[in-house]
This record gives sequence, C-alpha cells and structure tokens, in this order.
Amino acid sequence: MNPIALIQNYYPSGSEAYRILVQHSRNVADKALSIARAHPEMTPDYAFIEEAALLHDIGIFLCHAPEIDCHGTADYICHGYLGADLLRKEGFPRHALVCERHTGTGISPEMIDRQNLPLPRRDMRPLSLEEQLVCFADKFFSKTNPDREKPVDKIRQSLARYGEECVLCFDAWRKLFLGE
Repeated sequence: MNPIALIQNYYPSGSEAYRILVQHSRNVADKALSIARAHPEMTPDYAFIEEAALLHDIGIFLCHAPEIDCHGTADYICHGYLGADLLRKEGFPRHALVCERHTGTGISPEMIDRQNLPLPRRDMRPLSLEEQLVCFADKFFSKTNPDREKPVDKIRQSLARYGEECVLCFDAWRKLFLGE
C-alpha cells in the first residue's frame, strides 16, 4: 500500500489542502512511530501505524474548512467517518477504523446524543493499540500551525470542551505511552 498515492487520488498534489494534509499526517506518523518504538513490548504494527497515520485525515476534503483549503459541504467533525467510508471503498477496512476513531479521543454514541453531533450513531472510540497511538499522536499537531507540537496543557484545554472523559482518556494515554 502506498498512502501518498492513495491521497493523490483525492487531492491534487499541488493544492494547499494536499500540502497541509501530508505535512500534518507526516507529523502524526512520526510521533506515533516514535512512541511505538519506545514500546516494543506492546508489539505494535509499525508499518500499519505509518500507513494509518498518513491516511487518518483523508476525508477532510469532503468538509467545509476553507482555512485549510477544504471546500466540501460536511461539518468538519464528519471527516473521520467520511474518510473511513473512502478507505472501505478502497479496500482498506483496518485503516478505515483509524480514520473513524481518531477524532478527539474517540466519540461514543452517548457523546453523539449529548452533543447532538451530525454523525452516525455508533461507537467511534479507538480500540486497538495502533488506533490509540494514531489518535493520541494526532492531538499534538494542528493543521493550521503544523510546524509546532502542541503542549500538553493546550491539548487538555481543547479536549475539556468535549467533556471530562476526553481529558481522562488523554491522560491515561499519556501515562501508558509517555509514562507521565
């Protein structure tokens, strides 16, 4: 599998959206792989982590986010499940799960109901080690300021808007993956 070739099926390689997506995804992949390499005892699938991290945001072009050159019609929060739908059609169901489950620290059916989110009502929380690693690594990078890793306190602040369970999940991952 060649994740960049797959991205090029949906993004013109000279576009700003392509540049932003690939830079962000590379940052996430490098962070996820660095954490994975620090934990060989967890037996992570390194190749899959890299591929899935590079593809986790493939659905952003379907969303309305002009600040990152995405001019679709869906709400941005939909990019995960929309990207998952694309990857399933492409024949990559395992990668699709990473797309679907990486938003926030994952989204439960209860969160969808409570926040009236425009998402299919299903459990979209990361389960596998690889899903959790990509989701965790993704929290450290924004698409609008890609050259700087976010500090932990800013990530926790951002996640708090979506509920205490998101912060607790992030903190559990910090302990598991970083020993913090």
